[in-house]
Amino acid sequence: MPIDHRLSPEHEELRRTVEEFAHDVIAPKIGEFYENHEFPYEIVREMGRMGLFGLPFPEEYGGMGGDYLALGLVLEELARVDSSIAITLEAGVSLGAMPVYRFGTEEQKREWLPRMCSGEILGAFGLTEPDCGSDAGGTRTTAVRDGDAWVINGSKSFITNSGTDITGLVTVTAVTGRKPDGRPEISSIIVPSGTPGFTVAPAYSKVGWNASDTRELSFSDVRVPAANLLGEEGRGYAQFLRILDEGRIAISALATGLAQGCVDESVSYAKTRRAFGKPIGDNQAIQFKLADMEMRAHTARLAWRDAASRLLAGEPFKKEAALAKLYSSEIAVTNAREATQIHGGYGFMNEYPVARMWRDSKILEIGEGTSEVQRMLIARELGFAS
Repeated sequence: MPIDHRLSPEHEELRRTVEEFAHDVIAPKIGEFYENHEFPYEIVREMGRMGLFGLPFPEEYGGMGGDYLALGLVLEELARVDSSIAITLEAGVSLGAMPVYRFGTEEQKREWLPRMCSGEILGAFGLTEPDCGSDAGGTRTTAVRDGDAWVINGSKSFITNSGTDITGLVTVTAVTGRKPDGRPEISSIIVPSGTPGFTVAPAYSKVGWNASDTRELSFSDVRVPAANLLGEEGRGYAQFLRILDEGRIAISALATGLAQGCVDESVSYAKTRRAFGKPIGDNQAIQFKLADMEMRAHTARLAWRDAASRLLAGEPFKKEAALAKLYSSEIAVTNAREATQIHGGYGFMNEYPVARMWRDSKILEIGEGTSEVQRMLIARELGFAS
């Protein structure tokens, strides 16, 4: 039986609403924020008022009662215009709020989720470390139990949404013990912003995503209540694997949006830019580039929606999420390169959206699992040991 990826009326209405918001509100303003490396607080506040940060969460916690498909649709539409805005939402939902929803106690959910769902505060997920990227099992940050508190020491790097004026918490993975075989026992702990000893470094100077917030974090004898443990002690590694599996669907939707945005901008440019007395779109070489770009974006869309549908159905989705993330991120890079080529010299000018898309695309092959990690996961699902 064929898989039906046509949208319900509710999902289509949401998609159209966000499409209009992206073009009418984000597009005219985001270029200045991007070039000035400024976080777009007013746009983020508006997204909060629209309920976008609460899309996949139940209404009892301040959410919209939607699902992961709805989140993916929103991320795709945002990224068609700008990826900094899209990654702010993706990280705030998938990495900031979702761990609390999936693994938090009822008290933790009621304390944190309503404010994250409304966009009043942002959450972040502190996983990556300076000496520990893809090898998350090599975590060096430690958390030691001292009475009714955890004492945390260590550092994290490349953490999105961690240093804004509205960041409320960072969920940190830390070694809390050792297993019988000597491997680290990793747990997840909520660290509220402003906790003494918790230092947020200045924002990175990045190649792309320049209107989003990314920082290095350090923890020096940071004390938080023992009740801030998220989920079971020693289960942090398994927890973040689940969070990353879901997050790959979201990143795939974002990458698809960037790839489609490259098509949108290039089609418009090819119809208006004239050379040798005619629009450059009259040249078959340009038409074929555009056809290939549209094919890639369409296929990526099918891939992330398939993974999302499996997640919503309660079926295994690890392989499909890895496939979607791998394919969509790599074709986003390809489409961005081709869009720049079609625009010629103008594609190298920051005033054109494709210049941002080109700069933003590469990180999609790295963040939330590199392309190499995705291939490893797919091979495992095919029955090969790594």
